[in-house]
Amino acid sequence: MKRNKVEICGVNTSQLPVLTNAQMRELFEQLRAGDLSAREKLVNGNLRLVLSVIQRFNNRGEYVDDLFQVGCIGLMKAIDNFDLNQNVRFSTYAVPMIVGEIRRYLRDNNPIRVSRSLRDIAYKALQVRDMLASKNLREPSIVEIANEMNLPKEEVVFALDAIQDPVSMFEPIYHDGGDPIYVMDQIHDEREKDSAWVEGIALREAMRKLSDREKKILAKRFYEGKTQMEVADEIGISQAQVSRLEKAAIHRMYKHIQS
Repeated sequence: MKRNKVEICGVNTSQLPVLTNAQMRELFEQLRAGDLSAREKLVNGNLRLVLSVIQRFNNRGEYVDDLFQVGCIGLMKAIDNFDLNQNVRFSTYAVPMIVGEIRRYLRDNNPIRVSRSLRDIAYKALQVRDMLASKNLREPSIVEIANEMNLPKEEVVFALDAIQDPVSMFEPIYHDGGDPIYVMDQIHDEREKDSAWVEGIALREAMRKLSDREKKILAKRFYEGKTQMEVADEIGISQAQVSRLEKAAIHRMYKHIQS
């Protein structure tokens, strides 16, 4: 998504409203009482959340407008199913639903397919890999996996390479009548955890609650690595004031994230 683009699907993203926690709760209570106008306000007040989510998929070659519309569907589902009685922030609940809606869209609209026989071999190889790793407490080699399957290692390598295609990551490997399990659901990646990603969104939301001076102090302290004395000299206040403002800003952010 281009940074200088301010309109998506006719929506001016620079003018999107931001709802406070109190406003969100009040609107949810109105919606549960049957006020459909509250639903529209909740959607408009959380479109920034959809924008944050679709940035995760901006390297897929998809039109940003399409991803935004699909993300809005996930947002509306989250609004319709959110339970105020649960001790969880709405953004924490909504992000996985928005992500899931976009993943389904990408899976269903991708024209490339891998042959059934290759998928079967690859999925079996993944199962054998997990079994050997659990048994031997280490990652097995391709040769060990191939021997366990009684197949040539070249055939196993070819099958595993085939499902490395981004499309095959969305192929179902198990279905019990409910939501299917896809290959991508079985791959563990420490670099991209949804929980850490949600926390990052919550952190950015908390930063918006700070004053410009507080943002500047935190940026210089924790992004530029400057000391409180250096920050004080640049801003033109005392080191004690920098320390007080820094602690107050961090405390307010913590309360916002925990609320």
